Amino acid sequence: MLKKLQKKQISIIAGAALFAFLAGAMVSAPQIGKSVGQWLKLSQNKAQPTSEGSIAQSAVFPLISESLPERAAKLAAIAGQSSSPDRNRARYLLASDYIERTQAQKALLLLQGLEKDYAILAPYILLKQAQAQDILGNDGKASDLRQSVLKQYPKEAATVKALYLIAQPKQQETAIAQFPSNPLTWEIIRKRLQENPNQPQLELILAKYAYDQPGIVGVLDQLVKQPTLKPEDWELIGTSYWENNQFLKAANAYAQAPKTSRNLYRTARGLQVGGKDKEKAIATYKQLVQQFPNTEDTGNALLRLAEMAKTPKDGLPYLEQVISKFPKQAGTALAQKAKTLQALNNQKSASQAWQLLIAKYGNSDEAAEYRWKIAQDKAKTKDYIGAWQWAEPIVTNNPNSILAPRAGFWVGKWAASLGKQQQSQTAYEYVISQFPYSYYAWRAATMLGLNVGNFDNVRVMNPEVITPQRPLPPAGSETFKELYLLGQDRDAWLQWETEFQNKIQPTVAEQFTEGLMRQAKGENLIGIDKISKLEDRETPAELAQYQTLSKQITYWQARYPFPYLREIEKWSTERKLNPLLVTALIRQESRFEPKIKSVANATGLMQLLPSTAQWIAPQIKVDIKTINLENPNDNIMLGTWYLDHTHQQYNNNSLLAIASYNAGPGNVSKWLQTQTTQDPDEFVEQIPFDETKNYVRQVFGNYWNYLRLYNPEISGIVAKYSATHPQLPAR
Repeated sequence: MLKKLQKKQISIIAGAALFAFLAGAMVSAPQIGKSVGQWLKLSQNKAQPTSEGSIAQSAVFPLISESLPERAAKLAAIAGQSSSPDRNRARYLLASDYIERTQAQKALLLLQGLEKDYAILAPYILLKQAQAQDILGNDGKASDLRQSVLKQYPKEAATVKALYLIAQPKQQETAIAQFPSNPLTWEIIRKRLQENPNQPQLELILAKYAYDQPGIVGVLDQLVKQPTLKPEDWELIGTSYWENNQFLKAANAYAQAPKTSRNLYRTARGLQVGGKDKEKAIATYKQLVQQFPNTEDTGNALLRLAEMAKTPKDGLPYLEQVISKFPKQAGTALAQKAKTLQALNNQKSASQAWQLLIAKYGNSDEAAEYRWKIAQDKAKTKDYIGAWQWAEPIVTNNPNSILAPRAGFWVGKWAASLGKQQQSQTAYEYVISQFPYSYYAWRAATMLGLNVGNFDNVRVMNPEVITPQRPLPPAGSETFKELYLLGQDRDAWLQWETEFQNKIQPTVAEQFTEGLMRQAKGENLIGIDKISKLEDRETPAELAQYQTLSKQITYWQARYPFPYLREIEKWSTERKLNPLLVTALIRQESRFEPKIKSVANATGLMQLLPSTAQWIAPQIKVDIKTINLENPNDNIMLGTWYLDHTHQQYNNNSLLAIASYNAGPGNVSKWLQTQTTQDPDEFVEQIPFDETKNYVRQVFGNYWNYLRLYNPEISGIVAKYSATHPQLPAR
């Protein structure tokens, strides 16, 4: 579904239907992405050309972004057509909507016999019929339908719903034995543990399959009291603690697990991070080095031993071992060695270490950091030729470094300062081509004069935005994909979790699908995090899969989703703010989470402090007692007012407004006394607070990504730059 922005408003489609999850009502996720046929080949599942084609051709899938009343007539019209996949989908979705509104009889008319025509969702159709019969008070018919699911589909994930609702001990045992990864099974287990906590086998199931669910740490804390745990149980417990950032508890568990390289490293690291028993941590690192002399964990252990040495000089032998035996970590060790030698005033040896780093490990992050430091030092003395010379190799040798787009952009700035306009333009084009996701691609686009906004006018821009429908997940069964594409998010989640048993070491396809599913559940922070962390994959096969995926617009749209658009649209229009700038700030502040709390007790979405809310409320003639900062509408209402306020303070300069939103107006005023905004890029580089410097870049980087991903004009321009493959200009 497409909608365009008018001159003074934004119209972006967002899902408004509410779905009941186990943890409570969640807002359905935005409809993101488009067909990912090229990505399907990365999945270990068989290709699904029928499902892929149905996304583009279906008249039903786009309707999931509409509310129940909005889509009812459209679904009814499709449901009345001749037999087709879309007719089946329309009947199922409309029946589900009727059940949501407790119109059971209408739902039953649509569902009658549908299980025969729509085999992919057959058990779910029977369960919907049972749900409708429950509403009508026909308990016997509802029970018979659930029993039919057990008999006809005993191995399907939908069976767990029947087992759960029948709620008999025998059926519950079946759920625990056959479907341990299904969330409804976890609920059965939790209820049993409430009645009798002394059931370690049930707790171990939760530790293995539900380690990422709320309350799991408490389960683990009870489990470790059991006297009969085996070494492999302790490894499972340690991993569950580790994944929940309970590092000291993880260390204590790993200490009783089999003595593998990973387990020894995590034992020592957990003790080190936990600040307990430094000597034991050192002894465990040394044990790892002795027993497993050639593993990657050993290289990391040697780096930690150097870090924990009594004096920097005492750490040098450990660094030498890393340099000689572990090429993957040698860059880190060489940089640390050079810094240590500098601190010891051994400048000659330090210089030799830096030179070796550049010569032998020039593609390491440490080499990029060293080059960038020298380049900055040269630029400060206006030696732009020298700065260019040191920055250029970062772009070519370290393309995956976070510094690469930054270096490429500044090559363009320095070339312009030297009067080399053509080389400057080529550098900017190169940054857009090679690093289109970067904040510096936006700065480059601005320098090229593209219609992308600048710090002094981005607030008032109203870019056209097109939001596509949901993508086809690359992992999971056809049943799961159909449920997901139909917006049946609770059932899709139950289906997916049953299938997704490889949580600790997921494939690239599985992790991307898990991220999509988390977003569909409204868990945007977790979803964005899982999708973003795919870039950290290191094995050649997984890295190749990620690189293929990252070339798809679907991946980036999932990293930059559009929840709560109706609230954003409403209050951005009210405050005359660019809605993409508001969306960008929300993504940075809270990852679209309404209830998350900061250390300072700021609440969700735009992360307002209660004191700030109390200050704003009377100015907009609202009773603070009626405000709930965990309510997205209330929160965005106040947050956009404050963002407008910071803009008014700085004559609509969004650079200063965004910096003030993070650091406060007092700090920005101090910076303006000693720094000029004549060159805003120089100003950003000189912001004294690293947090605010990064915040500014991240917010405007978010803005740029929303613009390039959802605005057809800019998306087309970026694609053209990528197709031309410009080269970084030579000095």
